[in-house]
Amino acid sequence: MSGNNQGDNQQFTIQPHPAKTNDPRDLVSDVAGQANVFNTPGIQQLPDNVAQGLEKPKTREELQALGKDLNK
Repeated sequence: MSGNNQGDNQQFTIQPHPAKTNDPRDLVSDVAGQANVFNTPGIQQLPDNVAQGLEKPKTREELQALGKDLNK
């Protein structure tokens, strides 16, 4: 494609795919910080003694009252 020849047709080329096999793991790069979604340990559940020690969630009314108090 040339910017000087306005009458020329556009030409497109197909780039080769980077995969050498049909295995999706071949395309995974070892980039630091990349999300590793498929190798996560799964759902984490707190032990009962830890879960009982947590405070109960505040109700909607308690949160609205707290918000009004903070915005004074």
